[in-house]
Amino acid sequence: MGTGKRLVGYALQYKKLLFTGLGMLAIAVGADLAGPFVAKKIIDNHIVGAEGTDIQFGPIAALLAIFFGLAIVTAIFRYTEYLLLQKASNRIIQKMRNDVYGHIQTLPIRYFDNLPAGKVVARITNDTEAIRELYVTVLSQFATSAMYITGIYVALFLLDPTMGAIALFIVPILIVWVIGYRKYASKYNHVIREKNSEMNAMINESITGMTIIQAFRREKQMDDEFEQLNGKHYNYQNKLLKLDAYTSGNLVGVLRSITFVLFIAYFGGSFLSGIEVVSVGALYAFVDYIQRMFNPVSGIVNQLSKLERALVAAERVFDLLDQPGEPVSDDKVARYRGNVRFENVWFAYKEEEYVLKDINFEAKQGETIALVGHTGSGKSSIMNLLFRFYDVTKGAISIDGQNINDLSRQTVRDHMGIVLQDPYLFTGTIESNVSLGDPRISREIVEKALEAVGGDRVLKNLSKGLDEPVIEKGSTLSSGQRQLISFARALAFDPAILILDEATSNIDSETEEIIQHAMDVLKKGRTTFIIAHRLSTIKNADKILVLDRGKIVEAGNHDELLATGGIYEQMYRLQSGKSKSQVS
Repeated sequence: MGTGKRLVGYALQYKKLLFTGLGMLAIAVGADLAGPFVAKKIIDNHIVGAEGTDIQFGPIAALLAIFFGLAIVTAIFRYTEYLLLQKASNRIIQKMRNDVYGHIQTLPIRYFDNLPAGKVVARITNDTEAIRELYVTVLSQFATSAMYITGIYVALFLLDPTMGAIALFIVPILIVWVIGYRKYASKYNHVIREKNSEMNAMINESITGMTIIQAFRREKQMDDEFEQLNGKHYNYQNKLLKLDAYTSGNLVGVLRSITFVLFIAYFGGSFLSGIEVVSVGALYAFVDYIQRMFNPVSGIVNQLSKLERALVAAERVFDLLDQPGEPVSDDKVARYRGNVRFENVWFAYKEEEYVLKDINFEAKQGETIALVGHTGSGKSSIMNLLFRFYDVTKGAISIDGQNINDLSRQTVRDHMGIVLQDPYLFTGTIESNVSLGDPRISREIVEKALEAVGGDRVLKNLSKGLDEPVIEKGSTLSSGQRQLISFARALAFDPAILILDEATSNIDSETEEIIQHAMDVLKKGRTTFIIAHRLSTIKNADKILVLDRGKIVEAGNHDELLATGGIYEQMYRLQSGKSKSQVS
């Protein structure tokens, strides 16, 4: 479906408001355009026609009252239609923004791998705001102009068919102009919107990475890169500005001049040949209508730039909405026992570039499974598949004997918890970051979860306790505090399967001891997966899987792997600083 049709589709969701507003507009236009006919009647019948006789002021007063009444009707109905169209426009954009934001929640993680967050934000905010201008300003102006132009042509043909026919020369010129303008404006606006999106992405990235930028003195480089983007955006804005300046006001002025020249020639030729073409009143009405005609023509021309911006923005928004997503499911399943099996699992982020190759292992209920290996060996990819952030390329993953691909992503995750290496905290409070606003997680549960992980000891110095404000990413808290809040968050939801992704890599020794002690208690009855670089933290794991280049090359417990003298033994010896004889 084309962009235009989809925009109309959104508008028709609020057709009652729109059609009522357009109906009000039609009444206002009709009342406004009736004014010159009343003036014509006054002039022809009671002023010019009454020459040499007594002027009857009664009929004139009545016609003037009608003229004034029409003006009042026009004002009232224009005011009402404005409110209705504005309300409809705001409702349309509200619906569109909700749709876009809601659709983003359904998109797979893979979609965001190659799309900077700033570009997504630009589509939800900037692009939808440009579309809002289409409904708020452009729709109203085009509807008004179309009605006025149609009404004026009808009036001109009623006054004099020849005059109406002469005035029709404006229509093909306007059509050619619109086609020519859109050809160039569309190209310019595509670049402008894209550069605006790239600038948003760069600003977002710069703010997120400001610590690194300043630490490595890259301010000037970042400034130069932004200036290049901003410069191209400025150049195309200027091109669009020149296109508007060359044609908008100039076009209307030229058309107005040509129209009056044609009509002067028509009236002048008729007058010189002694033929009375129209009455004085009709001439007045004709001049009035011609003056009025160029206001809507000017309105159309001046709104074309907004129309093009809106259409380009709509293309970008609909492109996002067209990305295949999955509906968010509220289906529930009974709490897992926690038996997890990977069978012949292969996985590639990019086609045929496998990062996991023929992975086979089983985690039984209540077991702790540790994944170790060098960077890029595939540890995090295994957890991404288990959590269904991505789906397997080949093979199968099952929980309690059920293939997880047979369940919705939300259902799979319902009884799973995760603690990431770099925990993300949202703006709010410590309590809201643990409960995530879930009504099932009471304040008491939050307190118990924090106490279980030892968070009460680390957070006791915060003046407001659980109500301590947390800003974006929790930047005012220490890494240990953020990690404990993230850990409590996972435990508060009482997961059957718990995933710790480098959960102790960014915290101090004291906090690590707190978490380790809590884990010894809390992992009972819960299947736990630990991804760790610190091998000292996984000595007590029931099973350790050693990965290398996407394959499981060793498996066993800590003592068994040390005894084999393989990769795990080498890694442990390097980390502990012990010799081979001391390790064995």
